[in-house]
Amino acid sequence: MIDLPGSDREILRTLARQVAEIAAHPRHKQNAELWRRHNDLEPLRPLVLAFPEGAWRELLPDSQLTCTHPWARAIEGDLRRRLYCDVHLRDDNVIEALVVCPLTIRYPALGLEVRQTASTQATGAFHIEQTLRGAADIDRILIAEPEVDWADTEQRFTFMQELFADLLTVEKRGRCSGGISPVDSYSILRGLDAFFIDLVDDPEFAHRTIERLTQREITIMQSLERQGALSLGNRNHYAGSGGTGYTRQLPQSDFDGTHVRTRDLWGFATAQIFSDVSPAMHEEFALRHERAYLDLFGLNCYGCCEPLHRKLDAIFRHVPRLRRLSISPWADVAACAAAIGRRCIISWKPNPAHLAGNSCDPQRLREELREVCRLTRGNVLEMVMKDTHTVRDDPRRLWDWVQCAREVAEEFA
Repeated sequence: MIDLPGSDREILRTLARQVAEIAAHPRHKQNAELWRRHNDLEPLRPLVLAFPEGAWRELLPDSQLTCTHPWARAIEGDLRRRLYCDVHLRDDNVIEALVVCPLTIRYPALGLEVRQTASTQATGAFHIEQTLRGAADIDRILIAEPEVDWADTEQRFTFMQELFADLLTVEKRGRCSGGISPVDSYSILRGLDAFFIDLVDDPEFAHRTIERLTQREITIMQSLERQGALSLGNRNHYAGSGGTGYTRQLPQSDFDGTHVRTRDLWGFATAQIFSDVSPAMHEEFALRHERAYLDLFGLNCYGCCEPLHRKLDAIFRHVPRLRRLSISPWADVAACAAAIGRRCIISWKPNPAHLAGNSCDPQRLREELREVCRLTRGNVLEMVMKDTHTVRDDPRRLWDWVQCAREVAEEFA
């Protein structure tokens, strides 16, 4: 049982009360309906989201947290971030009157060790140390089922109910979406040089590895379904590489109201390491393997930071029930808009470097937003600022981007 100091309890309850008050505002119900229509391909205007991600350490540093217990500090951080978003960002995010008690799930070890040499800089890149050295190592990648600890989950749920139930809904939550990136995982085990050489010199080795990594994730999701450890993801759940899960098209029409299946969830796949490989190679080594995983899900998202404008035909061939496609800062927006039409959502990601330079020009932000909205006028568009690793200790940069994006979105309603 979690043993919280009385001061921590009071801090959490005060924050929970504030979140409940904010969540009751009609705009959050209105935003939820906007997202349902958007995700069901019935848009009213481009929708706007901002995920501070790495920049949270500048917007709301840990030094501002006042709880002392580690668990309490984690919950405090979540509640304070929601309050911060309501006060300063005011994007199309939905704030719900709930706190989550995640199921205690113990996932199987990978089997191969991931070894990385960290940078001497606090947020620098890392060097990958090769641990996947030969064919014998492929079979060391463990395919096994996760273990759900129901007793521990129930204990924590009971505690959270006692702490929050008169203020917020306490939701017991398992996995509410699925995601996979087998080629990215492969590159982290193999090392970048050897990984790319494999694709040309030893494609059989590459295929065996990618297949093994894919099957591992399929096994995990199917096991969680059998164990009743999946939860519906059709509300304010993170979907793909940006966006929310609100939709009337999940769960499936034959859902029994109790046992959530993978086909009642959003799925996701990405191959960021393939940013500069050919469309044919992307199809052969990524999409043909990822399809087996994506077949499990009711709606799917694809892509993250990799530019996909030259690969759209293959993506539409291989990704079933595609609903959200990431258009990164390095993609040709005009080409994507023409090819995609209203077949799925264009999840456009502006370049976060605009917020990380020596200066930030709101007029430049506005011009880029207008141009993208103009090019995608006939599409279903969301504008998602993410990968914001820094705003150079100037939070107003992110506030300005959201304000510009909201104003431009209204122009193109």
